Amino acid sequence: MKVRIPKHREFVIDIQEEDEAKKQECWDALQKILDDYKKQGKSVYTETFIEDNEDKVKALQETYQFTYTVELKK
Repeated sequence: MKVRIPKHREFVIDIQEEDEAKKQECWDALQKILDDYKKQGKSVYTETFIEDNEDKVKALQETYQFTYTVELKK
């Protein structure tokens, strides 16, 4: 069976935090953004995924000091 994943953009997040508890806290907060988005009936493959969530990711970036890029995946 073949599955075709549509071309999409995704956040690539780099957390440089040395404290494992703080790093896990950040990942949990990012996962919550994704879970909340899914509860709205949307998917990471939704065309507006980045636009819908970038403000939330930037707010977390202020707290956890990570970097991210947005990349096109084929």
